[in-house]
Amino acid sequence: MRAALIQMPVTADKEANLSRACKDLREAKARGADIGVLPEMFCCPYDNRCFRAYGEEEGGPAQRTLSALAAELGMYIVAGSLPELEEGRVYNTSYVYDRHGLQLARHRKAHLFDIDVKGGQRFRESDVLSPGNEITTFETEFGTMGLCICFDLRFEELARCMCLRGAKCLFVPAAFNMTTGPAHWELLFRQRAVDNQCFTVGVSPARDERASYIAYGNSIAADPWGTVLCRAGAGAEILYADLDLNRLESVREQLPLLSARREDLYTLTENKDRRME
Repeated sequence: MRAALIQMPVTADKEANLSRACKDLREAKARGADIGVLPEMFCCPYDNRCFRAYGEEEGGPAQRTLSALAAELGMYIVAGSLPELEEGRVYNTSYVYDRHGLQLARHRKAHLFDIDVKGGQRFRESDVLSPGNEITTFETEFGTMGLCICFDLRFEELARCMCLRGAKCLFVPAAFNMTTGPAHWELLFRQRAVDNQCFTVGVSPARDERASYIAYGNSIAADPWGTVLCRAGAGAEILYADLDLNRLESVREQLPLLSARREDLYTLTENKDRRME
């Protein structure tokens, strides 16, 4: 399965951002991509002041454009994320479209990015955004895939739940910053890949030093052994990761951690219930 990691610049012009995303997706298809992945907030500056203004309801214009493009190209599209409006709330939402343009999945970011690092980044998504509450997986001809957004990846339980459902790859539109990126970006993608014996794919916006929020870039893919398959720099770039799913099965056979952990969980739960009785 060839994944295209589209690390694109994001400007204040929503239409220009959408046009750039479509252009890059067309290039990815021409290079043999089965699935194209866009960054978090790919059509909107990552700024609390912008989220509601740039938002759209489910089935809005950006979503219709990407759905139609998926059908035209015959390619899966993980449509990064965008601000989704519903009943007065704003969600940070990622949509997935299949080769026919049908919506396969919708994930609303469950863990909002509320941090205050002394001497570093401060941001509170919860001032504007509302959290989702679902574990999101979707089916392809390659098998089950998982989907989460940025800060969600820090919560190992969410990744574990996706992989216990059978997810072979976790797709993560994300926008780490210049404080958290150098410290934790590669570490987290390799760690989740090793913990859950799956592929991980993280796609960031390109870095813009003039922006109010400076994304780290460094879009990345890691395999179930924790090997980095590809990693971008700071600027606009399309990376291609060939995900060998036989590699995943081989690692899981050699180190059968997922099945063992599932059995251990049941055993621990049963023992706890007996002690309570």
